[in-house]
Amino acid sequence: MAGFHPAGAWTALVTPFTDSGEFDSRTYSQLLEFQLAEGIDGLVPCGTTGESPTLTWEEQGAAVALAVRKAAGKVGVLAGTGSNNTHEAIAGTRDAWSRGADAVLLVDCYYNGPSSLELRTEYYERILAAVPELPIVPYVIPGRTGCALSSVDLALLHQQDPTRVPAVKSATGDFEHMRKDRELAGRTLAILSGDDELTSKMMLDTTIGASGAISVMSNIAPRAIAALCHAHRDGKADEAERINQSLAPLFACVVLKAASPRMLPSGRLVSTEDRFRNPVPVKTMMAGLGMVNAAMRAPLGRMTAPAVQACRDALATVHQKTPEILKPIEAAFGVSIAQRLADDDVWSALVR
Repeated sequence: MAGFHPAGAWTALVTPFTDSGEFDSRTYSQLLEFQLAEGIDGLVPCGTTGESPTLTWEEQGAAVALAVRKAAGKVGVLAGTGSNNTHEAIAGTRDAWSRGADAVLLVDCYYNGPSSLELRTEYYERILAAVPELPIVPYVIPGRTGCALSSVDLALLHQQDPTRVPAVKSATGDFEHMRKDRELAGRTLAILSGDDELTSKMMLDTTIGASGAISVMSNIAPRAIAALCHAHRDGKADEAERINQSLAPLFACVVLKAASPRMLPSGRLVSTEDRFRNPVPVKTMMAGLGMVNAAMRAPLGRMTAPAVQACRDALATVHQKTPEILKPIEAAFGVSIAQRLADDDVWSALVR
């Protein structure tokens, strides 16, 4: 069995929906097969990228079970089961264990605003005690949750039982925070990047020593992002930098900002800036490439024309400069990348 080995590239999978808004298991199977064929190191169903806050627990269970079945022991499955409700997180973690997940990813409790002490004692430790069969990975992303597990409490969790808390997903964007994680927890803690554009820096920085990434853009480019992580692992810094530069246009689209005019009832035109966050841009890109339906669950929705154009331009740049990155999509999904990028109707249909 593959088990949970927190290193390399793990894909934070999107969750595809049908036109009627239901979980699209057929497309999900296709996405999983694509990931496995392209050499990804692990699968992460039902995380932020998978729109987990809007999935029912039944849908989450189905997505985890399908990922486990497709992985078939070849790669690990790290199931997202976090919640802002400890009891729900325990139930979701038990369900993930019953369906064969290798470990669970637990996001810090969003909106409630617990202290780090409360996160450790009333959330992570309770889940560890209730579901002793599975390792957990704390997911620290204060920009979304409004709270953060501190380096001290992370070190306590890890050092009390390194096999049960072997890793952290760090999406703080704060290198000093990550360095403190490493200093206090020691070298046995695996640090996984939660920001595609920072993965290379986190792996190069010896005071952090990240071992890989839980990636958004590996939904589109799994082989290239796995190669990036493996090059760093093997000490091939020049090769890693070359790959990182070729992927930079994609990484820049994980979150997109775009100016947008609004017409007030008074007739006054006011300009504002919209910030479209993951998974809206990556799902838009995948829809443009013919990999998934563009459907998202409200409150997420379609982007404005400038933001959609930014996605199209980024893909066109990668296709022009390093066509081998996107080429595998063609055989896996029966599409022509060049034709889809050139088709204005494809991209205009994705605009709100």
